Amino acid sequence: MAAPAKPGKEAVKPKTIPGWLNFVIGGASGMMGIAIVQPMDLLKTRMQLLGKDSKNTNLLKVASGIIKKEGILGFYNGLSAALFRQATYTTGRLGSFNALFDMYKESNGVPPFPVKVALGMLAGGIGAFVGTPAEVALIRMTADGRLPPEKRRNYRHVFDALIKILGTEGIGGLFSGVGATISRAVVVNGAQLGSYTQARQLLVPHLPDGLPLHFVSAMISGFVTSVCSLPVDIVKTRVQNAGKGASQFGVLRGIIANEGVMALWTGLLPTYAKIGPHTVLCFIFLEQLNALYFKYG
Repeated sequence: MAAPAKPGKEAVKPKTIPGWLNFVIGGASGMMGIAIVQPMDLLKTRMQLLGKDSKNTNLLKVASGIIKKEGILGFYNGLSAALFRQATYTTGRLGSFNALFDMYKESNGVPPFPVKVALGMLAGGIGAFVGTPAEVALIRMTADGRLPPEKRRNYRHVFDALIKILGTEGIGGLFSGVGATISRAVVVNGAQLGSYTQARQLLVPHLPDGLPLHFVSAMISGFVTSVCSLPVDIVKTRVQNAGKGASQFGVLRGIIANEGVMALWTGLLPTYAKIGPHTVLCFIFLEQLNALYFKYG
């Protein structure tokens, strides 16, 4: 990203952010955003793991159960893993997208919208592969509080989780559900990029360019992304919580057979409440960090 030239002065080459710093800023903005919306992500995971019990409970019951058993801080179980996931997945996704975008542009010029979507989906898959170990640790840590005390894994932090998973399940354990994780990332990136761009285009005549436009577009995009990605996300969550040996197709068949098709959209509200605000927060933090670089860098 380049800083704009000041009016009234001779045009000079605009200051740009170094490529490596784009990785850092992208990851940092994702980490700051997830630190705020982590409670909704935890609620989503807990609801996805309820199984047949999901028909007899709701968001408020799950939230009140967490408060009673784990206290307010229970909503932040797994925060270290969530931060580490952003540091790996978000950094890998944004970095890969920028690299792929530049490679295409050098050979073919600015990519059209369908190519941008395809590049976003590919970058999402690459980022998801890099971030799978953190994703596994996050699912295990956020699910721990719902288990009986004798069955809890009691990971102290994300690195404790990674070391113990590696020691007991091998490298395969760290990459449990990697196929489902990549599938989800491909769906999320395709839906998010496409719907955000389209919503923004439709809203431009009615809202000034700025935070209100970005916020409304992000919330519309968040809903579309949540609906499209939840089935894949639930399968991923169940596979990674089950551990080594579980297949995404077997888990999917089990959910449909035992809980019904609509169970694939369990946790829609907390998912939407996380994705929309997280997109907005990431954008705000990203712009502020960019501005700080242009001012002091």
